[in-house]
Amino acid sequence: MDRITLEVIGAGLLTVAEEMGAALIRASYSTNIKERRDCSTAIFDARGRVIAQAEHIPMHLGSLLGTVEEILRRYPPSALAPGDMFIVNDPYTGGGTHLPDINLVAPVFAEGALFGFVANIAHHADRTGEKIRTIWDEGLRIPPIRLLEGGRLREDVMELLLANFAVPDERRGDFRAQLAVNRLGERRLGELIARWGLATVSAACDELLAWGERKIRAAITAVPDGVYRFADAMDDDGVGETPVPIVVAITVAGDRMHVDFAGSGPESRGDLNVVRGALLATVYYALKAILDPTIPANGGFYRAITVEAPEGTIVNARPPAPVGWRTQTCQRIADVVFGALAAALPGRVPAAGNGANAAMVFTGVDPRTRRWYVYLETLGGGAGATAEADGLDGVQVHVTNTSNLPVECLELEYPLLVREYALVEGSGGAGRTRGGMGIRRTIEVLDHEASFLGSLDRARIAPWGLAGGRPGGCGALVLNPGTGGAQRLPSKVWGYRLAPGDYVAILTPGAGGYGPPGERPAPQVRADLEDGIVDTGRAAADYPQAAGGESNGR
Repeated sequence: MDRITLEVIGAGLLTVAEEMGAALIRASYSTNIKERRDCSTAIFDARGRVIAQAEHIPMHLGSLLGTVEEILRRYPPSALAPGDMFIVNDPYTGGGTHLPDINLVAPVFAEGALFGFVANIAHHADRTGEKIRTIWDEGLRIPPIRLLEGGRLREDVMELLLANFAVPDERRGDFRAQLAVNRLGERRLGELIARWGLATVSAACDELLAWGERKIRAAITAVPDGVYRFADAMDDDGVGETPVPIVVAITVAGDRMHVDFAGSGPESRGDLNVVRGALLATVYYALKAILDPTIPANGGFYRAITVEAPEGTIVNARPPAPVGWRTQTCQRIADVVFGALAAALPGRVPAAGNGANAAMVFTGVDPRTRRWYVYLETLGGGAGATAEADGLDGVQVHVTNTSNLPVECLELEYPLLVREYALVEGSGGAGRTRGGMGIRRTIEVLDHEASFLGSLDRARIAPWGLAGGRPGGCGALVLNPGTGGAQRLPSKVWGYRLAPGDYVAILTPGAGGYGPPGERPAPQVRADLEDGIVDTGRAAADYPQAAGGESNGR
C-alpha cells in the first residue's frame, strides 16, 4: 500500500476514536466524565488487536484490551450480530482493571462480515465502600453480557445495573452517552469503509500494526543490550505500615525487550492490587514514553515486548484481591520502569514524578436536594525534572491523565466548599533542574454529615531524584488543618465520618530534582523591551526541600 493512502486511512481511524472521545465528554451526565474526562475510546480489529486509541487515559488500555479479548473468547463472530453491544467491568472474569471503569463494546460489520469493534470506557464515580478487603466489597462485578441485542436495549439488564448504584439517574445518563458514542463510532467507521473499500481499510489496519512493530523494534535496538534493574516501594499495603517492594529487571537483546517483576511484594490486603491487564497497560505506556513517543499505540507495538510477573503478587493479583486503587501501584510500576531505563539511556529519563493517584471522595445526602451524592476527584502533583528543564507543577503524570474539576463546578454540583487550592511551596526536589510542586486542596463539608475516602501514596517514601537531584516532598491527608483539633489521617482511609463544618486537606507529592543543586544556574533577569515584561527566573534556594520524606537512595 502506498504511504499516502496508509497515512490518510490511519489518520481517519484515529479521528474516529478521537471524535468518539470528544462526544463522550460532551454527552455525559456526571462531572467525573464531562469535566474531569475520566474516559477513553478505541477501535479494534476483528481479532481484538488495538488499531487506534484516543489520547485519554493510558491506564484504560488495560481494561479495553482485556474486554475485547474476553468477548471474542466467549462469543465467536458467528454469535455476534449488527446492533449488539456488550457491557463489562470485572477484572477477573471479563477484562477490566477495576469495577468503576465500565466498558461498552460494539461489533462493527461491513459487507456482512465482522470488521472490528468500537469501544469506550468511562469511570462511574458511584460506590466507594466502607472497608475494602476483597473484590466483592468494591461494587457490582459485570462479566461480558449483551446490553443491546440486535439494536434493542435489554431493559431488564439496565434495571439490574441501576438497582446497584447509589446515584442511578447519573449512571443512566452516563450509560446513554456511552451507548450513543459507540453508535457514532459504528457510523464513522462505516463511512470510512464506504469511501475506501473494505479490502483497502483492512489492508491498512494490517500495515499500521506492522508499522507499530517496526517502530518499537527500531527504538529497542537503539538501547544498549543488557539487564537493567530498579527497585522502589509502596508506602504500605493499605492496611498495615510495612512497605511493599516493586522490583523490575528489563532485559534488552537486539530488537526485543523482556520486563520481569520477580521480587515484587505479595498481594495487598488493601485495594492496591494490579491485575495483568493493568500491568501491561502501564508497561506499554512507560516504554512508549521513553523509547519513542511517536510510536502508534496499536497492537503491533506490543509484539516486541514480553512481560512477566509472578501470580499472587501486588503486580499480578488473583481473585478475590481488591483492586479499587490499582493506579497507586501502577504509578510505582511506571516509576521503576523509568528508573531502570535511566541507567540505559542517561539524560533521556526524568526524575520520579509525584508517583501517586492522590484521591478524595466525599459521599452523603445533599441537604439542598435530599438526594445522595458522590464527589470523586484525583489530583495531580509534581512532574519529575528532566536533564534540560524543571518539572511541571500540579499535573497528572504517567498512567493518569484526568483533568481538574473547576472549583465553580464542584461547589455548584455538591454541598462542599473549596477553602484552598494552591501549590505546595517547597515540595519540588532541588537540583540543577527542580522537580514540580504538588497541590494542596482543602474541602469543607457544608450543613450535613459526610463519609470521606482518601487514597494517597508517596506519603512516606519520597519521589526519587536523578543524577544527584534531591527527592521531592511527600504527600499527606490532614483533618481540620490550622485548628487546635488538626489531625493527620492515614494516607489510605475509608468511611471516615465528617461532621458539618469539618474540612480535609490533601497535599499531593512533589517530584524529584535532576542534577546536583549546586549546579543550578543563578537567577537571570531578562527584560523584554517590546512588551515590558521582566522575567527574573527562579533559583534553587527559592524551593527548599520539603521535610518528612524518605529517599530510596537513588
